[in-house]
Amino acid sequence: MTDSETMLNIGPKSSAWLRQVGIRSREQLVEAGAIGAFIKIKRAGFRPGLNLLYALEGAIHACHWRDLPEGRRGELQVEAEAASVGLPPARGKAMPPAEPVRRVYSD
Repeated sequence: MTDSETMLNIGPKSSAWLRQVGIRSREQLVEAGAIGAFIKIKRAGFRPGLNLLYALEGAIHACHWRDLPEGRRGELQVEAEAASVGLPPARGKAMPPAEPVRRVYSD
């Protein structure tokens, strides 16, 4: 069992995602920060939700994610959106449809 499996708020799926991005302990999570870890998970192609972001912040501060102040949750959401700009779409997320093929004839 790794440290990430015993952190408050971190379940098996979240723990697996953290391990896959190189975060295996609470100390490594604290070093990366909630936003940093969240973005690493997104860059790896996973589709984490805001609950994971709140869970990561709660794990850092050793509190249940529901105990995070509403204002802090809002700050985290804004920071995550700003940090996510320019990231490629997550695996399995549909790309916008391509335009139809057009033939161009010239004389």
